[in-house]
Amino acid sequence: MPTAQIRADVAAAQDGDEVAFARLVDQTYSDVFLLAARLTRNHDDALDVVQEVYLRAYRGLIDYRGEARFTTWLHRITVNCASTLLARRQRHSHDPIQRDVIDLSGEYHPERRVEESEISDDVREALEELPSNLRAVLVLSDVFDLSHQKIGKQLGISTTAVKVRLHRGRKRMRQAIQTKRQKTDPVAQLTTSQGVRHAV
Repeated sequence: MPTAQIRADVAAAQDGDEVAFARLVDQTYSDVFLLAARLTRNHDDALDVVQEVYLRAYRGLIDYRGEARFTTWLHRITVNCASTLLARRQRHSHDPIQRDVIDLSGEYHPERRVEESEISDDVREALEELPSNLRAVLVLSDVFDLSHQKIGKQLGISTTAVKVRLHRGRKRMRQAIQTKRQKTDPVAQLTTSQGVRHAV
């Protein structure tokens, strides 16, 4: 959806046009779900996050002033909602937490329609095993291709902190992938460290 159309739909939605808000949801749903799925590592949790995101967006739209792009604003809400859910789960860590690898093949649900054909299983697993604060930075950088500055604004941290977390996250991913691949193919350690940035 062109930026001008998004601005027009945002303005209309702020005036109570529910059809305009529905268009905004349709045009942003895939990206919001992908971000939620990456952060929560669970399909059902991602759906819960997405539902909460659009509920908050609908309620808070009247206060949206356009300082950031609408999609950036939604991504920030998504990160906050996912962080809240993960924190709640951590407080109840004595309960078994389901850690299913998300099936994004698209065979069951349209919301799973995400391009992941180029992401290998070991890269995906390494990403899912990262702490949520590191995973969030990697997802926003390597999946959504946001700048360090934009990531900092979305997460409420400094650009320096973004760079540090990105470095730590990629290092931990490389180490995890190397360890796994060496168990099955000793030669893999020679090439594992190449291309992790583009594989995520």
